[in-house]
Amino acid sequence: MRNYFYKLLCRYLSLYVLPGNTLAEINPVDHRITDYFKGSLSVSAEQLSVLKKYRPQYVLLNGTVHYLADIQQFLENLKDQLNADTRVIFMYYSQLWKPLVAFATSIGIRKKQSEQNWISPGDIDNFLLLSGYDKVREEQKILIPVYIPILSGLINRYLAPLPFFREFCVVNIVVARPLFPVTKKLSVSVLVPARNEAGNIEEIIQRLPVMGPDDELIFIEGNSTDNTWQVIQDMAKKYGKKKNIVIGQQEGRGKGDAVRKGFSMATKDILMILDADITVPPEDLPKFYSAITENKGEFINGSRLVYPMEKKAMRFFNILGNKFFAYAFSFVLEQRFKDTLCGTKVMTRENYLKLAANRSYFGEFDPFGDFDLLFGSARMGLKIVEVPITYRERKYGETNISRWKHGAILLGMLLFAARKIKFI
Repeated sequence: MRNYFYKLLCRYLSLYVLPGNTLAEINPVDHRITDYFKGSLSVSAEQLSVLKKYRPQYVLLNGTVHYLADIQQFLENLKDQLNADTRVIFMYYSQLWKPLVAFATSIGIRKKQSEQNWISPGDIDNFLLLSGYDKVREEQKILIPVYIPILSGLINRYLAPLPFFREFCVVNIVVARPLFPVTKKLSVSVLVPARNEAGNIEEIIQRLPVMGPDDELIFIEGNSTDNTWQVIQDMAKKYGKKKNIVIGQQEGRGKGDAVRKGFSMATKDILMILDADITVPPEDLPKFYSAITENKGEFINGSRLVYPMEKKAMRFFNILGNKFFAYAFSFVLEQRFKDTLCGTKVMTRENYLKLAANRSYFGEFDPFGDFDLLFGSARMGLKIVEVPITYRERKYGETNISRWKHGAILLGMLLFAARKIKFI
């Protein structure tokens, strides 16, 4: 039983602990997890200060909260040893399984231990709030903790994550981040992918607000059939003395390729995407800047479905599609989404470089760029926050989105991501 159970726990942890990351487990009752992740540390609750030396990316509390006399004080002491990019992973038993856990212990199936705290998810939320942490993600795993050929695998992988059934799972898994104030003034690289958007280029430059002390504006043109590239070059010369404008042309096709090209050229602390159709007003970007610089989130996503939008900004079936994908992504990524398809997305350059280094987990098939960032950020345990914006009608040119063709691609990407991040 224990071998199978710990094998599952290691598989779930592998979603977060990326290649090259260091994991530190606090007070492990069993060393199978630290043995599984090479280079992992075993740290006692009395020796938390060693974390400052090793700076692990992940700290694991596997059942630890069951045995602590003062959970809040422990978490406060732990936070003093962590960095802002450290993630704390809690694994603890569901209260519903207390009688069965006690029975398994009594008949020798499970090693005898003395759990004194049987806490609820609400208790964990409260401890995190009191101790200065922010919950990023919460899941329930494992309906059958013993190995039954075929049956255990099917039920634990495909049934346990579903609504209703997950309420009866054995293990709760919570990913949290320590909260620290941000003191450094950060600059921004605003990336504008532009295809057939000649009429919007100068307006973007004129309307883009100042956010950081040394911002840059990056235009990436790709496969236009109008004179977009010529206009970009002309505007870079016209406004070059007033604004830091960087320009380039993509070698591949699609917005995703343009985003990767632009972000590879970016040099500032924060990376922003602004679609060249100006349906998201450039004047709203300071809201995204505030959200990330005030540490309210680490991946900031625009939401067009909160405020009333202009009459022709989005067609009816597009609205339905957006609502469907928002619900589906909320379920798969275990973070709330109102709108996954808004083109304006923001994260730090440091986090993007980590995401790009581990892109192979999901692959590079995203032609839009948005979902590459969403999937990668969720896997890294980044806090995702949405900023509502007023969605505007396009004034120049035509949309580059094909509703049905691209909708089918999105659905395929969602199913693939669910297999890689949810049903594991």
